[in-house]
Amino acid sequence: MRNRTVFVSGIFNVLHPGHLRLLRFARDFGERLIVGVISDHISGGASHVHEDLRYDGILCNSWVDYVFMLDEPVEELLGRLRPDTVVKGKEHECSINPERDVIDSYGGKLIFSSGESNFSSLDLLRKEFYEFSLSSISKPNSYLARHNIDVYRIEELLNKFKCLRVAVIGDLIVDEYITCEPLGMSQEDPTIVVTPVDSTKFIGGAAIVAAHAAGLGATVDFISVVGVDANGEYTKTKLEKFGVDSVLIKDESRPTTLKQRFRSKGKSLLRVSHLHQTAISSQLQYEIFEQIKSKIDAIDLLVFSDFNYGCLPQCLVDMIIDLANKNGVKMAADSQSSSQIGNISRFKGMDLITPTEREARISARNYEDGLVVLADDLMRSAQARYVLLKLGEEGLLIHTVNEEAKYGDWTTDRVSALNSAPRDVSGAGDSLLIATALSIVSGGSIWESSYVGALAAAVQVGRVGNSPIQFQEILQELNL
Repeated sequence: MRNRTVFVSGIFNVLHPGHLRLLRFARDFGERLIVGVISDHISGGASHVHEDLRYDGILCNSWVDYVFMLDEPVEELLGRLRPDTVVKGKEHECSINPERDVIDSYGGKLIFSSGESNFSSLDLLRKEFYEFSLSSISKPNSYLARHNIDVYRIEELLNKFKCLRVAVIGDLIVDEYITCEPLGMSQEDPTIVVTPVDSTKFIGGAAIVAAHAAGLGATVDFISVVGVDANGEYTKTKLEKFGVDSVLIKDESRPTTLKQRFRSKGKSLLRVSHLHQTAISSQLQYEIFEQIKSKIDAIDLLVFSDFNYGCLPQCLVDMIIDLANKNGVKMAADSQSSSQIGNISRFKGMDLITPTEREARISARNYEDGLVVLADDLMRSAQARYVLLKLGEEGLLIHTVNEEAKYGDWTTDRVSALNSAPRDVSGAGDSLLIATALSIVSGGSIWESSYVGALAAAVQVGRVGNSPIQFQEILQELNL
């Protein structure tokens, strides 16, 4: 059966809750929602906002599949478009509707409804994604004093980021936050019942690591695998917007990884992942390696962002590491395994690795020793220069060999969690990884670099969803 098409038109000066109810109602009536935004030429004095802005407002709505500028009488368009259903607001039901005759002529339906009233304002729904306050971030003064870290030295490191070229390789993820309206408890079984009212997408996984690097000022190449689907196209567009030069190799055998989080009243209710975890084919591995090989001469930092979804098979990892070593490129790696088994120690010879305690224990097969012994075991098995052990609300354990006498005799230290009121911790590790690695490559000590990484993580967890860290955000937190 062909997809049923629904059509809505309007001026949409301000996309208010009434419009959102109407669009949501219309989208539920078919498989594809098309919206015509009436142009300034047609609307005349009724349009108080420029047509480009009104168009952009509709374009950002998650229920709309296609939007265009309507620059002719709607009945003439409908004669050509012939949608299955045309939806208008309830207030038009008793008025003259010139499009009715055209719709009747081809067997379409004209429906009047203003949608359901149990709907919150879109501004309120999305408030948690874009609000951020630095007031909950504190400085680790004792740590800064121990290592003689000067704020102007940190500024100097940050300014060097713009001179770096970074390559990020790993699993691409699209994160979708679905905001729900609670309806109550099911009477058939003890289940919470909600209805989705808004959806907001972010790029995640290795893609957000690349976007963080670009936001911090570096020139960034990103290489990954996507499916032949809308989420793959979405990611390409977003990476271009964030200033990332991406090579997204299409794999017809898998979808672009999508992680959905259903939220209500600022709380996560459920997570659903759409993914394949099998390794990519040898042909795709070859294509990725050739991309890295063509860029390696210009790269200052190579970052592996591994989520164990198949983009980085061991054979490919080993070839890339060997290539980077031959060209003197510094490397960093993170191998996340929050819901599956991973092994960070398979990335041999990294300048920096950033596992959680659980990931470190899995990789080192050490479930009993203390954190310092654990970090040392992992450092030796992974042949890593620095280990940052992520401890969640307990902060960060830093472990290194005693090779930097000019910075003191410390080999292990800790930075407490800098944000006392985190809103979404899912992106902390990505921002920590890239900010710390960029600082190391810029000439920072591990203590200075870890502080920059901790600041980046504190900024990131202060908002919901993965938005790229910006250079100015770190400067602001340094009070410069």
